[in-house]
Amino acid sequence: MTADATLAPPATGTSAPPAPGALRIGPHTVWPPVVLAPMAGITNAPFRTLCREFSGGQGLFVSEMITTRALVERNDKTMQLIHFDATETPRSIQLYGVDPVTVGKAVRMIVDEDLADHVDLNFGCPVPKVTRKGGGSALPFKRNLLRAILREAVGSAGDLPVTIKMRKGIDDDHLTYLDAGRIAVEEGVTAVALHGRTAAQHYGGTADWDAIARLKEHVPEIPVLGNGDIWCADDAVRMMRETGCDGVVVGRGCLGRPWLFGDLVAALGSGAAHPGGSAGSGGDVSGGGAPATPDFGTVAAVMLRHAELLGQWLGDETRGVVDFRKHVPWYTKGFSVGSDVRRALAMASSLAEMADLLGSLDRTQPWPAHADGPRGRTAPGKRVVLPDGWLNDPYECAALTEDAESATSGG
Repeated sequence: MTADATLAPPATGTSAPPAPGALRIGPHTVWPPVVLAPMAGITNAPFRTLCREFSGGQGLFVSEMITTRALVERNDKTMQLIHFDATETPRSIQLYGVDPVTVGKAVRMIVDEDLADHVDLNFGCPVPKVTRKGGGSALPFKRNLLRAILREAVGSAGDLPVTIKMRKGIDDDHLTYLDAGRIAVEEGVTAVALHGRTAAQHYGGTADWDAIARLKEHVPEIPVLGNGDIWCADDAVRMMRETGCDGVVVGRGCLGRPWLFGDLVAALGSGAAHPGGSAGSGGDVSGGGAPATPDFGTVAAVMLRHAELLGQWLGDETRGVVDFRKHVPWYTKGFSVGSDVRRALAMASSLAEMADLLGSLDRTQPWPAHADGPRGRTAPGKRVVLPDGWLNDPYECAALTEDAESATSGG
């Protein structure tokens, strides 16, 4: 079973020359300039496969966050998470680390064993289990530690490009993104992505796109990618037009909607985006074609395809269907499904059971009005949990050791 081909534009092939102003990540050309954001428990190989299918193979699709300690120690779960499908190119791994030495070891392992073609570093995760160890969105506050990690990563990467993803800062009183962007440039980072929220905001409120524009002005030497509140292709077009950013990073907007990447390709890559000048220069962007609005029958087929891919990846159909359960509310958002069927889908343990339940519903239901809005976590955050004394000095910090990291990766 495959996803409905009417949702995805045909692949454009690989022989065409890159578009003027295409996003360049080291030796890799990304056009349209669309990146799948790493999401724990979501952006595994099966989900990346679906997104790539709908995009016609265009864009950049990043793995789940991989803990550098777990990678260096070859944790079994982590080694599975860094599996890439044979068709994935470039292979993109996001690393999370707090100790420069361990980060360097992890990057050298990736290079020496040819595990990926691109390394992204996470400085944006706001969850307490990460920030309380000084990692994620907490780390850029310590400027010298950030510099040491970037220097070790870039120095260990050889020809592999290194990028970073970050937030505005810990809170409105401790903004770090402009300093972090400048440090990234100085240490040889290839591109930076900014989520226009602080760690304290978590996923609540409205993303600050003006901050993305300010970062673009502050670090004109490298591409700047914008992230936050891209729920449909029009949002991506508007972000690029309003901020001058060089590309977009899409996270929660594609939950239960992997075909969003087909919409993005149509809006940004088929004559709708006209970047001027050289790569990384931003440019004029205008809206593209109408977005895909699948009926429920098409959505049901994608749901089964997603669960099937998970089963193949995990080596067990039941495990795949169980893992898929968390995706059910996102795929069915806005459709008339009924509480009984929703509960049953959330407890299904086989593809046949899923197919029967989905087959009992009206497959002609049109795409629901307003279904393109926010999805996933939207609640505002609470106080950011930090190591004791973390905010006392933005420069002085004893390097955190590998013990500050989890021994496993993923959600």
